[in-house]
Amino acid sequence: MYRSNHINYKSSNRIFCVLLPLVMLFSGMAVAQKKQKGAPAEPVKLIRGPYLQVASSTGIHIRWRTDLSARSRVRYGTSAANLDQSVQDLKLVTEHELKIDGLKPLTKYYYSIGGLKDTLQGNEHNFFTTLPEPGKPGHYRIAAFGDCGDNSINQRQVKKEMLSYLGENELNAWILLGDNAYQDGTDAEYQTKFFNVYKDDLLKKYPLFPTPGNHDYHDTDLSAKYAQETHETAYYQNFSMPTAGESGGVPSHTQAFYSFDVGNIHFLSLDSYGKEDKAYRLYDTIGPQVQWIKKDLAANKNKDWIIAFWHHPPYTMGSHNSDEEEELVKIRENFIKVIERTGVDIVLNGHSHGYERSKLMRGHYGMENTFDPKKHNISNSSGRNDRSRNSAPYTKTIKKNNGTVYVVSGSAGKLGGKQTGYPHDAMYFSDADHGGACLLDVQDKRLELKWICADGVVRDQFTMIKE
Repeated sequence: MYRSNHINYKSSNRIFCVLLPLVMLFSGMAVAQKKQKGAPAEPVKLIRGPYLQVASSTGIHIRWRTDLSARSRVRYGTSAANLDQSVQDLKLVTEHELKIDGLKPLTKYYYSIGGLKDTLQGNEHNFFTTLPEPGKPGHYRIAAFGDCGDNSINQRQVKKEMLSYLGENELNAWILLGDNAYQDGTDAEYQTKFFNVYKDDLLKKYPLFPTPGNHDYHDTDLSAKYAQETHETAYYQNFSMPTAGESGGVPSHTQAFYSFDVGNIHFLSLDSYGKEDKAYRLYDTIGPQVQWIKKDLAANKNKDWIIAFWHHPPYTMGSHNSDEEEELVKIRENFIKVIERTGVDIVLNGHSHGYERSKLMRGHYGMENTFDPKKHNISNSSGRNDRSRNSAPYTKTIKKNNGTVYVVSGSAGKLGGKQTGYPHDAMYFSDADHGGACLLDVQDKRLELKWICADGVVRDQFTMIKE
């Protein structure tokens, strides 16, 4: 009896071993047939975004990234409950970018993103407001984040306190001052240290206008020289810029530099590290970038406010030294004259990981020890407008439109560092111990800049008035 059972057990094993492959084969065929008959495919997942680019008073670009190739659709409308309009693209892509035209100026729209049959994201928190008509006075808010992308506690606190300060108010736009993803500006670093940090609030609600820093030109696959000449880096692939003048200003026809309008404010985003025509830097005044700057500023004299931003500051004694670094020295010696002659009101920079701010000044192109406040400061006021001594607003008129306030704000992520000569003699206020970002609050011909810190304290501010 025992022997008979043993033989049957072995025979059963043999039969099982023969039948198992056949069962698996037929099961696989059944699954394949089921898929062919329309079984649901693997769902597409949202990896990055959505984020808002190339904004204007009548249009915007919405970008996002998926893990699998899919078609693209954006549904939008003036009510979150009624997205009654849509745009779509039938190409199968993982990098999605859809352009929306024919919108009304300064109007709030809600939107959703996804494919032709699915929605990846879209609720009452997905919205954007179109920019005001170019040249139109109003009340506008623009935030500036410098050297932000390092995935630090400071980065998250600066963002949190900026949003807390805004409260129920909204931004019309936000700008980046370079070094947007450390250490090398790779796509992976952009994902973890930039897009993942800002995805739930700033990126999906407010149009973004960036500028590159030297770390955005670092690439572990390319030499620095090749990256500077070709611009083949993650920065240029991850952002879309208004190169054809879609957002105002003279078309630049390059992603490296461009201009845009937020109502009566004209902005220039400049590239202080890359090269044009494989040779010319920002400080080469015969180069394509400076020639375009001159044309753009000449065409926008009718704007009430002119603000230029780029990465490398002409004046700093924070984590970088403007008396020693080539880019900083040459920008101050060769380029600053160009923008001062055309009445640029404010220059915003990053690079040094702190905050430094001048008074209204003009004409200082030498080393720090040549700065003379009696000669180079146009106003003795601090500009703080807080009733303290010598705190009256800076005032400009049509006839006396001279003077620029230089602001270094490179601590929205990275923080710290002081040179032996800190603070720079040209700077009225300097702080390398607190992280922060700047908020521009413009109402008609009155402009305020506030430096909002990671602990919620506004440690510096100034006011400028046009008469």
